[in-house]
Amino acid sequence: MPDTPCHPSASAPLRLGISACLLGERVRYDGGHRHNPLLSGPKTAAIQWFPCCPETGCGLGVPREPMRLEGHADRPRLRTVLGRQDHTEQVQDWCQNHIRQVTGVAGWLLKSRSPSCGLAVTIFAEDGVQQRTGMGILPRMLLAHDPAVPMIEGDLLRDEQAVDAFLRQVEERRQSDT
Repeated sequence: MPDTPCHPSASAPLRLGISACLLGERVRYDGGHRHNPLLSGPKTAAIQWFPCCPETGCGLGVPREPMRLEGHADRPRLRTVLGRQDHTEQVQDWCQNHIRQVTGVAGWLLKSRSPSCGLAVTIFAEDGVQQRTGMGILPRMLLAHDPAVPMIEGDLLRDEQAVDAFLRQVEERRQSDT
């Protein structure tokens, strides 16, 4: 892939947060990953990645029972599907600490449909009926911390043009902050 004007220079690497599974880490509930090869190619070689997985970060194992968001769209609970265990506070506490520790991150690439990372996640009623769409725990907390932070679901970065567009958006934000 050719370099673009938004490609970070070696002297000032672009710092991006990313769902760890998008970089190939096996942190998903089923022990898998969702590696996006466009995010580990030459175009992104100079990016300083800050991988995270709120679910494993807060101590949940791999593999683990699938979870989903339930309840009110503005304050859903993160519960396991079968065992009904509530991990909301555990994940929120980890996210809050992570956001404080990771400074200078110019944007985030997050796993779609993940109850902890997704930007558009199904929120279920307590009885299991799909209710509406809302945000996962981490992006909701990122926006509360910085309402203008660029975020995209990594699954949407399916071609070079999409990667370029996101990197341009992040670079423009980074330049406006300086």
